[in-house]
Amino acid sequence: MNSRLLGAAAVLTVLITLGSAPTPAASQPGEDRAAAGPTRGKGLPLGAPGLTETRITRTLQPGVTLTRIVRGADTAALPWTVEVSIPGGAASPDPDAPPAVIRDTASARELTATLRSEGFDARTEQVRAPAVADHPGGTLGSRVRVGTYDTEAAANTARTRLRTAGHTGTAVYTGWDGASNDKGRWRIDVLTIDPRTFDGSLTASYGPDLERRETTSALAAAQGASAAVNAGFFVLDPRSGAPGDPAGVGVYDGRLLSEAVNGRPALVVRDDGSGSHVTRLTWKGTVTGHGTVRPLDGVNRVPGLIRNCGGTADDRPTGRPLHDTTCTDPAELIAFTPQFGVSTPHGEGLEAILDHTGRVRELRSPRGGALPKGGSSVQATGDAVTDLTVFAHVGERLHIRGTLRDGDGRPYAPSRRTDVVNGGPELVRDGRVHITAATDGMVQPGNPSFDYGWVLKRNPRTLAGVDAAGRTVLVTADGRSTESLGLSIPESAAVARSLGLREAVNLDGGGSTTMVVDGQVVNRPSDASGERPVGDALLVLPKR
Repeated sequence: MNSRLLGAAAVLTVLITLGSAPTPAASQPGEDRAAAGPTRGKGLPLGAPGLTETRITRTLQPGVTLTRIVRGADTAALPWTVEVSIPGGAASPDPDAPPAVIRDTASARELTATLRSEGFDARTEQVRAPAVADHPGGTLGSRVRVGTYDTEAAANTARTRLRTAGHTGTAVYTGWDGASNDKGRWRIDVLTIDPRTFDGSLTASYGPDLERRETTSALAAAQGASAAVNAGFFVLDPRSGAPGDPAGVGVYDGRLLSEAVNGRPALVVRDDGSGSHVTRLTWKGTVTGHGTVRPLDGVNRVPGLIRNCGGTADDRPTGRPLHDTTCTDPAELIAFTPQFGVSTPHGEGLEAILDHTGRVRELRSPRGGALPKGGSSVQATGDAVTDLTVFAHVGERLHIRGTLRDGDGRPYAPSRRTDVVNGGPELVRDGRVHITAATDGMVQPGNPSFDYGWVLKRNPRTLAGVDAAGRTVLVTADGRSTESLGLSIPESAAVARSLGLREAVNLDGGGSTTMVVDGQVVNRPSDASGERPVGDALLVLPKR
């Protein structure tokens, strides 16, 4: 057990066997109980029936509890293998990007035969995806694997032999496949914020500016948070935009600082911990000047680069959400606020620099540079430069407006006490599992390896939602190790539902998954370098 979880507060440990644990009695004020908070007494729906499950719950501050759940065996019981990659498969600088490994069955069998002729113990395994709310599932294709090994070192030795023979592959622990009869283990941390007794603040923070990344622990320390988790998806690769910039909607203290990936889900939180909910948002913006109105393409991002897509119809390859893909548009109008960073993005095009009243102070070409105090700007690229030249005149005002709409098409105007962070896919709706992986761009036509690696395989995950009592619940699940297998997206939804959530959404996971309590990282981030700098985080602040 991680000793960093154990503080001055009293703790209570119990062993739970799936299906045999009683429903806990209500906690008394100041009392810690196992299975208090969002759980209902039964074990998590992970792995084989009857697995031992340990829960430790403690109170961090009034209205906030932390529960550590450890389920299953404490030793590695499954073999390692080597998964063979598709030659020439797309490479990505994103450390969480799934490798290209799923082929059509005929190609997989042909490769298996070739590998066997070269002396490798190769096999073909068919991969099927379960049906979800917006996709029928079915056969994705087949993977090719070589050998079974007791240790990662032995699997890496086999991978080296493959490479010498002209093939590429990855050593994988078969416990990450997502089999329903695995024995674990799983390590999951659950923060619960109860607005009925919560006397602090629940907020989202992006740090000093949008364009730079900070660790969750640094964001927590900067505001004196008692607890924090990483939040939305963000730009990681400079070729996809400004690293740290939210890759989806970002509203902080009621201010829209990043436009929505149109139609994708987001988590809405209020500073008093009440009214948290999951909603789907779209965004449209305009800039008006000299009697002319033009549509904006975005807010506070590098022009021409739309991470996770979901922008406008003229974006390429699509205007629909497409996760971990950077769509492009050579002609865009992008608005910038002082929160973006010390300098707006540099490049070809034109930039109208506005003072604090919205009046054009100068036209800058090439674009990029510092903004005046309290000022803003509009950048134009490609054919949009002509538009900006027409309506942006020095000494005249530009009026920049943006409107968010919810899933029912109603205008959504967050108050100054509200923050919104991006996520996806949706996991639970109205208390039932409701996975929207296709709608939100995780099921990608022509790229079954992405569905396999991102949706079906177990990975570290961060989830968030609200239960029937109105409590906000923030969950991290460690993964990519033999000590904690992680969760697939279907397992994430099942866990969220078992914790009593009525609404839930997946947030950024993989190496980003981090939970901080009292200034210490209490989970085990999966990046080899340690805690990953992220775009934003959800913070639980003590009473001021």
